[in-house]
Amino acid sequence: MVGGGGGGTTGANVLLKDWDLWGPLLLCLSALVFALVFALVWVGALVVTLNAQLLGGELSVLQSVCVLGYCIFPMLIAALLTSIWSHLAWRIGIVLACWFWATFASRAFLVDSVPSNKRLLAIYPIALFYLTIGWMVLVQ
Repeated sequence: MVGGGGGGTTGANVLLKDWDLWGPLLLCLSALVFALVFALVWVGALVVTLNAQLLGGELSVLQSVCVLGYCIFPMLIAALLTSIWSHLAWRIGIVLACWFWATFASRAFLVDSVPSNKRLLAIYPIALFYLTIGWMVLVQ
């Protein structure tokens, strides 16, 4: 992967050692509201990182941006699918399914960076982050 190496993460998931920012940047560029999505991803990454560090985990901001940025892909799929058909039940179902997919995908990477007895507390801001993006998709 290009971009980096957030070295110094002992105990974190092995996959987080080779982070990059190209995929998240491309996914943010494909959105209609670039500035809002870009800012939201960075603010969300800061909150998730701060939360993980306060819980005793080892996670850098750039690792968090990488994971949250790549795992935003299901929400991009939700935005595309909900633009095809605007029935409310369809939109809610698609957004909820993609929210679960995005949360589950990022959880797989980030929960290993915090102690095992605090993993649920680490997942909570991640779920809220994708819920915010899901709400943006739902009300577009």
